[in-house]
Amino acid sequence: MKLVAATNNRDKLRELRSILSQLGIDVLSLDEAGFTGEIIETGTTFEENAIIKCETVMRETGLCAIGDDSGLVVDALGGEPGIYSARYAEPGKRKQKVLEKLRSVPEEKRTARFVAAIACVFPDGETITAIGKCEGRILTECRGDKGFGYDPIFYVPEYDMTFAEMPSSLKNRISHRAKGIELMVEKLKGRL
Repeated sequence: MKLVAATNNRDKLRELRSILSQLGIDVLSLDEAGFTGEIIETGTTFEENAIIKCETVMRETGLCAIGDDSGLVVDALGGEPGIYSARYAEPGKRKQKVLEKLRSVPEEKRTARFVAAIACVFPDGETITAIGKCEGRILTECRGDKGFGYDPIFYVPEYDMTFAEMPSSLKNRISHRAKGIELMVEKLKGRL
């Protein structure tokens, strides 16, 4: 089965390909599918934005589209950065903005989670969604050089590592996106 990944993020594309290739699913990039349009996220939730991305790509390419909207939800910040995670601050300054806002917040109140809403939209109009979460804490400084985005400040206590310290094989198994895709695969089994 071929799916178009509704993302321009190379890291997300690589992660989707890594996870879905094990199931025999060929994930095409937007370029490979011939998508030249613009995706405008106007939703108010991760799920709405994931669906908008997939519907936009599916309409232009005529192919089934899979995508996500994901982000970091920090309890002490009232859920910020949330759906604005990718545009919370200038590139390269997002982690620092979170750390600055949490400067006076004690460790026990620095709870957070990564959330990923996965959507799959088919040309016949069917839409399937799944939500994956990974619980953790926000550290006071960056640790690790793997991963991307907020990974260096997102600490997972069960593994005593940040996402940026984890080997990709572990992150691809426990991440919010991996959990969301796992749920999505269960829902897709009848269509595969």
